[in-house]
Amino acid sequence: MVNPIVHSTIDNVARQARQGSVSAIIQILNEKLADSGVRTRAMLDDGMLQLLCEAATPEQLEQTTLVERIRHMLEAIAPRNIRRININSRIVREQQLLWLDEIKRDPAGQLLWSQEIKLAQPNPFKRMIEDRKLSKLDAMMDVPKPMANDKPDNRQFWRGILVGGASLGLLLILVGWAVTDWLGVDLRSALLGSETEAPAPATPTPPAATQPDPFVQAVRLAEQAALDGQTASTPAEWLEIASRWQRASDLMSQVPADDPRGPTAQDRTGAYAANSRAALQRAEDLGQ
Repeated sequence: MVNPIVHSTIDNVARQARQGSVSAIIQILNEKLADSGVRTRAMLDDGMLQLLCEAATPEQLEQTTLVERIRHMLEAIAPRNIRRININSRIVREQQLLWLDEIKRDPAGQLLWSQEIKLAQPNPFKRMIEDRKLSKLDAMMDVPKPMANDKPDNRQFWRGILVGGASLGLLLILVGWAVTDWLGVDLRSALLGSETEAPAPATPTPPAATQPDPFVQAVRLAEQAALDGQTASTPAEWLEIASRWQRASDLMSQVPADDPRGPTAQDRTGAYAANSRAALQRAEDLGQ
């Protein structure tokens, strides 16, 4: 039997990847490429997803096969606002936090090959259906479970009470209509009063719940990361801070360009990503 918590986690990662989260995209790619011994890293750079593929041997990084596998995976994810991908490959080496800067500085000395691809535009109807499926899975996971001490006979008893009460109420209404019709009484007037009475004010409809604001979420994560950075002292703590900065950067990148906060969000996307790299460097320094 599949663990529902695992199912929920997988669905959550898939949803984040579809929304354009770089960390979620990398998690999915690494899981699917594990059988070939290829590990990936990625970073958004001027609207393009820079993807680094590393393996122990050149054969594992055969260009045609690897490019097509990655294209198929990314088009299945269909990440929002990500269409251009630059796939870079090299033999695995020691962890380099500034790998993109190293590649740009000396691509010939760093890479086996590099290829830019453009993802096909997703079918809007197919995407809508898949998004609805994810929403339904969320709803199913959020349904409250019955308590362990709830007995079937108790539930059947209360269900019978509710159904029986509703049936009795309907019967009384029908009898009431028949009696008033026989007596010539206007039941509507008797119940509601004269036509001149003002109707009762309608109950205001509560506003619909709004979607979380990625800008606000990003700011909160950034504030927490900055606060934790004042007391962090272990590699694990700095890795957690790096993860929060990267998540804040991913959320900022989701703010639409036509949003009044768009320029600020674009600036903070890069700044938060730089903070994430700095935190990773701090974790690596402490781990040595």
